[in-house]
Amino acid sequence: MSFFKKLFGGSGGGLKIDPVEHEGYLITAAPIPEGGQYRICATISKEIDGETRQHRMIRADLLPSAEDAVDATLRKARQLIKEQGDTIFS
Repeated sequence: MSFFKKLFGGSGGGLKIDPVEHEGYLITAAPIPEGGQYRICATISKEIDGETRQHRMIRADLLPSAEDAVDATLRKARQLIKEQGDTIFS
């Protein structure tokens, strides 16, 4: 099995990245491999009134490495939370 199949999974799956907590939200970065680059993608979740709400964030940005994509994803998700707060779940 190739290095990349071990890293990303044999069926095109994403990276295995632990969620990051930010101001009561959980950000799970999940960069999407695309044409040798990685698209910014994450799930932002938060428990509200006993219900877990989720928002999937996908951006047009493509970055050359998975690590760069994870860093940019977390930065963009934090910015989205700061700007929109719970309205991202509307």
